Amino acid sequence: MPVAVDARTMAVEGMRLGDHAFAHYADDDDRWEVLSTFTQIGLTNGEKVIALGDPAVEHVDVLERLSTWSPTAEEAWIRGQLEITSMRALIHPDRRFTAGRQIGRLREESVRARREGYAGLRSVIDMAWVQDLSMDVEGVMHRETHADALFADRTYAEICTYDRRRFDPDVLEAMRVGHPVVLLERPGDLAVHHSVNGVHLIGDADAATAAPFEAALRDALTDAATAGHLLLDLTRLCFLSVTCARSLVRLVANARSCRRVDVLCSSFHARLLDGVGGGVLKNLVLPHPSKSSQ
Repeated sequence: MPVAVDARTMAVEGMRLGDHAFAHYADDDDRWEVLSTFTQIGLTNGEKVIALGDPAVEHVDVLERLSTWSPTAEEAWIRGQLEITSMRALIHPDRRFTAGRQIGRLREESVRARREGYAGLRSVIDMAWVQDLSMDVEGVMHRETHADALFADRTYAEICTYDRRRFDPDVLEAMRVGHPVVLLERPGDLAVHHSVNGVHLIGDADAATAAPFEAALRDALTDAATAGHLLLDLTRLCFLSVTCARSLVRLVANARSCRRVDVLCSSFHARLLDGVGGGVLKNLVLPHPSKSSQ
């Protein structure tokens, strides 16, 4: 079942300290891509990373999987910047999970990471531990929706990743709604969110996603023809290729019934769109570099 896209959806590359995200997978290989990207960004940013993997996967295998996508993972594990553990180990000596115990331990680990000189702490938690500890789903849902204090000082970030084959659809939807951030299933994906304000593109616009990128733009421009105005939000795009930027400019140039297209984007993307001809279009309004999202 597809996971809904909304105003809280982002690519994993957009996560920062202070974010608490829901992630999901239904393939034993795909699940490592988001976790590895999240791990690599944390290591690069000088943060400590704790990986609490599926209890059925040996720690050495977790490290091997992370190393496939995160080239510095093994070195970071050797020096202690990356730690691979389990929920059982985290809550030890307690044998039964409680939200208070888990939150308290993660807060301790976050403080310890900063004392060790790291910029903050990231954790990746595979929710397979729920079955391993025979935890009731209601208790987990309560924890997921009452952990705001962990993230308040923006020195801690967390991904809770759910196997869609293990959890009922209604539980997954509740968990999705209960998290402030919802991640795309894979790095490199492209998603589209339509709101009352306009159309929002999320993820990567490149050769692999050029067709849905163009289709989304074409549909949005067609829908906006009556009003004559469209807000195009690219602030959650991680990558915009030159080819896709040119396609955007071409489609807007040909959309004569849409008199004004306001673009929200990063300074880099604003310069790219200007450089491929967007700056001379009368109906395309690019943000001033100083006002663009960074």
